[in-house]
Amino acid sequence: MSKKLEFLFDFGGPNSYLAHKVLPDLCARTGAEAVYTPILLGGLFKLTNNQAPLIRYAETPAKRNYEMLEFDRFVKAHNIPFRMNPHFPINSLHLMRGAVAAQHLGCFMPYVEAIMAAMWEQEINVGDPDAVRSVLDNAGLDSATLLAKADDPDVKAELVANTDKAAERGAFGVPTFFVGTEMFWGKERMGQVEDALAA
Repeated sequence: MSKKLEFLFDFGGPNSYLAHKVLPDLCARTGAEAVYTPILLGGLFKLTNNQAPLIRYAETPAKRNYEMLEFDRFVKAHNIPFRMNPHFPINSLHLMRGAVAAQHLGCFMPYVEAIMAAMWEQEINVGDPDAVRSVLDNAGLDSATLLAKADDPDVKAELVANTDKAAERGAFGVPTFFVGTEMFWGKERMGQVEDALAA
């Protein structure tokens, strides 16, 4: 049986996108299966008294600038087609509910690929419901069914539960990875994730 790597993510976090892009190669090298868990980053921040880097480092420009330098290095090292979305930051609540809905409807990875690309490659305003419908329809997904399912109370509750559980397990941001009970935070820890999977 292959090892499992749990990946906690939110579309609104660009580092979730970068991790998503390099996960396939990591899984291929390790034989691991990546299990995606949608959470709401804003909710996790509230639960853990955390803040987005743009806010947290607002008065420490050297730290903020270095974070951006490392971000750019990662993009170049992995040849990722990243483009900063001019609509960032966005409220990702409906997108993340959509991810849970897509899990229930059996179209999760096509949904993830479509939204990740729209947000972080195509500069689309995925905070606009009409734009999201177009993105999903263009990806061959049933936007009406997906968005209706995203409003299901059980789907909403599941996203809340995912986020609450993430905080209980020690997560405070995205991307967060779990290999068994071991937690790793940040795309910069993916080498450690790979080592844990190989152990």
